[in-house]
Amino acid sequence: MNINFLYVFKILSLNSPTKYISVKDFLVSGETFDLEYNSDLELLKTVPAPPQEELSKYYESDAYISHTDDRKGLMQSLYQLVKTWSLRKKVSLIEKQNRGVGSLLDIGAGTGDFLVAAKNNNWKVFGMEPNSSARNLAKEKGLILESDINAFQNQKFDVVTLWHVLEHVPNLDEVVDQLSNLVKTGGTLIIAVPNFKSYDATYYKEFWAAYDVPRHLWHFSQASIKKIFKSEFSLEKTLPMVFDSYYVSLLSEKYKTGNKFSVKAFWIGFKSNWLARKNKEYSSLIYCFRKA
Repeated sequence: MNINFLYVFKILSLNSPTKYISVKDFLVSGETFDLEYNSDLELLKTVPAPPQEELSKYYESDAYISHTDDRKGLMQSLYQLVKTWSLRKKVSLIEKQNRGVGSLLDIGAGTGDFLVAAKNNNWKVFGMEPNSSARNLAKEKGLILESDINAFQNQKFDVVTLWHVLEHVPNLDEVVDQLSNLVKTGGTLIIAVPNFKSYDATYYKEFWAAYDVPRHLWHFSQASIKKIFKSEFSLEKTLPMVFDSYYVSLLSEKYKTGNKFSVKAFWIGFKSNWLARKNKEYSSLIYCFRKA
């Protein structure tokens, strides 16, 4: 157990959180959950967190896009269109950070499109995805994904990525510890997560789609990410995911008003990105770490 793990475990266990907001699960159950604020880590936690053995039922929806390749409907089409563009950007990013190709582990790989793109650029790719339906779709693309991160406990990689995954893990402290063991010394860890301090989060409040309770168990700020990983990694750069504000705002507007399409959502997404040019509080952020 390393120092970083001990630090996170202590904070998560001993800090007295305060209620931040109540949020409804608009996607599957209709249940309401509280988000509690941890002032030491500047982090929100979903409570009550469903038991780990029951989490899978909250993903059982055709509208949960990251586990499908569906292009039917406006939201799915927009998502897949942006994903095609972002895959090229992601592969370019990992090659710049690694200064060339190498070994890559993608945790929460979904249907495997990022790994396919990296493999096509001569990366040696590995992936983990707990959802069986997503793994089956990845298998059709020639990828064999593991269902558990422990399958890689004796391996180290040049690059480890978690694209909108860290917010889903029930055992945050354990995963943080595992990540430090998976990345080679001098290697790269890339984490992308929503930012609850963005303008679109502030505007939509309990309707902000990126809260996505209870699938999202943790809700990060820039400060929380830096504090959680500071012992084992150095933060080299933080990058915006500018399309996320538009997509999240479209979903948020749907949750708030029932409208499947809203011009206002694009305005909120644009305003969020515009304001973030100064304060850097984009709707979602990519953190690029180097293993000490």
